[in-house]
Amino acid sequence: MSINPFETVVETVETSPKVSDETKFTTCYMCACRCGIKVHLRDGTVRYIEGNKNHPVNKGVLCAKGSAGIMQHYSPARLTKPLMRVGERGSGEFREIEWEEALSTAAGWLGDIRKSDPRKLAFFTGRDQSQSLTGWWASQFGTPNHAAHGGFCSVNMAAAGLYSIGGSFWEFGEPDWEHTKYFMMFGVAEDHDSNPIKIGLGHLKTRGAKFVSVNPVKTGYSAIADEWVGIRPGTDGLFILSLIHELLRAGKVDLDYLVRYTNAPWLVIQDPGSPEHGLFARDADGKPLAFDKKSGSIISALEAEIAPDLAGEHTLPDGRKAVPSFKLLAERYIDPAYAPDAVAKECGLKAETIRRLAAELAHAAFEQEITLDVPWTDWAGRRHEKMIGRPVAMHAMRGISAHSNGFHTCRALHVLQMLLGSIDCPGGFRYKPPFPRPCPPPLKPVGRPDAVKPNTPMAGPPLGFPMGPEDLLVHEDGSPARIDKAFSWEAPMAVHGMMHMVIHNAWAQDPYPIDTLFMYMANMSWNSTMNSKGTMEKLTDKDPATGEYRIPRIIYSDAYASEMVAYADLVLPDTTYLERWDCISLLDRPICDADGAADSIRQPVVQPDRDVRPFQEVLIELGVRLGLPGLTKEDGSAKYPGGYPDYIANHERAPGVGPLAGWRGADGTEGGKGAPNPDQLKRYIENECFWRHEFAPEERYYKHSNKTYLETATKLGFIGAPNQIVMQLYVEPLQRFRLAGEGHGDLQPPEKDRDRLKRYFDPLPVWYQPFEESEVDTSSFPMHAITQRPAAMYHSWGSQNAWLRQLHGKNPLFISRERAEQLGIGDGDWVRVTSHHGKIKVPVKLMEGVNPDTVWTWNAIGKRRGAWNLGKDAPEATKGFLLNHVISELLPARGDGYRYANADPVTGQAAWYDLRIRLEKAEPDRPGAVSEPQFPELGNPSSVARPNGPLQYRGRRGQ
Repeated sequence: MSINPFETVVETVETSPKVSDETKFTTCYMCACRCGIKVHLRDGTVRYIEGNKNHPVNKGVLCAKGSAGIMQHYSPARLTKPLMRVGERGSGEFREIEWEEALSTAAGWLGDIRKSDPRKLAFFTGRDQSQSLTGWWASQFGTPNHAAHGGFCSVNMAAAGLYSIGGSFWEFGEPDWEHTKYFMMFGVAEDHDSNPIKIGLGHLKTRGAKFVSVNPVKTGYSAIADEWVGIRPGTDGLFILSLIHELLRAGKVDLDYLVRYTNAPWLVIQDPGSPEHGLFARDADGKPLAFDKKSGSIISALEAEIAPDLAGEHTLPDGRKAVPSFKLLAERYIDPAYAPDAVAKECGLKAETIRRLAAELAHAAFEQEITLDVPWTDWAGRRHEKMIGRPVAMHAMRGISAHSNGFHTCRALHVLQMLLGSIDCPGGFRYKPPFPRPCPPPLKPVGRPDAVKPNTPMAGPPLGFPMGPEDLLVHEDGSPARIDKAFSWEAPMAVHGMMHMVIHNAWAQDPYPIDTLFMYMANMSWNSTMNSKGTMEKLTDKDPATGEYRIPRIIYSDAYASEMVAYADLVLPDTTYLERWDCISLLDRPICDADGAADSIRQPVVQPDRDVRPFQEVLIELGVRLGLPGLTKEDGSAKYPGGYPDYIANHERAPGVGPLAGWRGADGTEGGKGAPNPDQLKRYIENECFWRHEFAPEERYYKHSNKTYLETATKLGFIGAPNQIVMQLYVEPLQRFRLAGEGHGDLQPPEKDRDRLKRYFDPLPVWYQPFEESEVDTSSFPMHAITQRPAAMYHSWGSQNAWLRQLHGKNPLFISRERAEQLGIGDGDWVRVTSHHGKIKVPVKLMEGVNPDTVWTWNAIGKRRGAWNLGKDAPEATKGFLLNHVISELLPARGDGYRYANADPVTGQAAWYDLRIRLEKAEPDRPGAVSEPQFPELGNPSSVARPNGPLQYRGRRGQ
């Protein structure tokens, strides 16, 4: 047979292949953004994931993480069966067990604790999105020892906002993307709220608004900013206060806004040495007082038609002196100590840059005023024909909050916005529902020692907002009542708990020993902990007298074989997000935007092919077995026999208020509040798994003072009454703690804590040097070291994903080219990074866009060998690394030997970004060089086999 070499061969290419035979809507879980997705299925397997064009969060946009959800779902790292430890902790040696044994074992351990001392359960969850359920479950169990990951993430951001303006940045507020003309972003990486921010930045760039990014590192959003301000880590607060100085000096402050919406006119008692010095002067009904210039008298500051004085000193009826809080603020920050020339060197900036940025803010706010022809009515019933706004918007995140001075830095940023008059006005920062709420919300932490009793639910939630020493959770001697020491004198306003201290304190049995550590989605033996090596040692340490582990029992739930699995005694395998029901609730972290309230669900789009169960289902089943009152009827039977979806539809946290706000009422016609609807989940599925309530145009701005919005928010259940929410320039609860530190009041702190309370609990923002920087020899540790979140990863989840690993399979240490040349370090060299706590060896990459005093790396790329079912030579374990190894969870010892947590003294926020280090060139690179430290390879508890070749999508198994 002859072959014609010139014969044309026609190859048929199917240009429109059939992708799926079914599609289902649900909510993404590849980061905290919670975008709507449309999942394409064929033969019951996931074939393709696209963004939902109708969804309010992402409007069809989907990032690399969301698209790679297929590989997350079919990951070889998935756990496949409940596990019971058979080897030593950390060995990864388990035996597979059935669910009945797993649940009866867990219920037995937990039941014994509940019968004796509920405090001995420490129940802490990581980056789950079910915190309204887990917190309520902890209260039903009766333990105060509960929190989620906020304490090591961004509690400074949340607490500073909620005590200042009744809302927050993060996922609870957004810039007015449509109208702002000047946008300033502080310390924001690409892992939170990423798609809405990217969409918004696209609008800004199209409209020509100026975008300024303040960040030591020029990556991600900073790389597309019109101006990058490469600040020195930990000095953002000083920079912001210098901007305030310039605005005050130039008289560029919106006094009318301050009078109408803040406590600027409230009179502050000036009586040094008295127990009321620095508190607001109040009338017999507890209302704050102000001096009214029209009547020439002191009256209630809450009167609608008051014309208050902002600058004078006045005599109260009892003869004491008092001044408006604005006067105290202005006198403090007009001080030359805050002038650009005085702070520029500390911030690593030029003085002229600070002056110019302040002038640009003032110009945008006051010379480019926004006017919308939208009539509205304020809280006092006064009609306004237009909405007038200052088109300056700000957004901030972990970069400014993860410092030991982060609370006051975040506070300073809100004060700056209030002075400009740019909060919830056209062009400014905008609240997302259910915020704003009163400053702070009227919810107190529960769990005082005398209130924790066997077999008894707590009277309220473990977390809340202290208003003074009387709200702390401490023993009579002042010692902490919680295992993490949240709400103690060491961290009085730790409104998200202190998860980063739980393992250390449980190991140290300080303030008391626990029996069981119960964790969910919290990789606390690796990337979610400071002092990783020390934490692993604490998890495996035994009491030499008894030979028993110092933390007796550990229960852990996760969907994947993370590093933490190896340290559990009992493993409860979770599903992936595509295999379960879930609730993105207004009680927790909803998906609202400034123009509307919204929530959503996840539905199972596929069924598990492994013996795993959703953690939420497991938690409810355990609650039934334990007889928790909220989960059982009087006869002991399950209150929600349909499990978690039954709970979602029928549970009420308060009359008419449940996990979901949509389609409430017996006929599904009510929104926000209403009786449970048995068909609620069906209605969500019919509406592509989300619900949204759109605000009318007259409700969309001035939510803190807008009568129509406040009435709507009350009807929807966001707030208790439609009262004006007064923003707090001056935060009185801080002064109450400071007065206790000075010796006033019946409740007194331990002697060791007095100086901290007096110095750091200032009702006006202050800046101080970060603790580690102030307590180590900075000549020995001359550089800062921080981490950034890459856009393609969300903590450790993403860096085990076959598609995403192609973008970030390893992480070098980035350093400025100029500084590297000074140190004799070249691109690709290996260096030793030394802190006061430890040492690592890592590869280096040179770059231009980084503060010269700062090195940085991508966080959570580095993995431990054997974890996540990665290959033995996976670059994440050989070339990747963690800075966590050189970060201590404790500060250096004081003179008396006591070591405080490496955290903000107000909120307990983990101070990840205070790290100081030195660099030294290591030996030249050589074949087989690996990052250090290395740890013994973990055993693989997953029975999902790795492919022989490259990991790629092949249909049914995704392998």
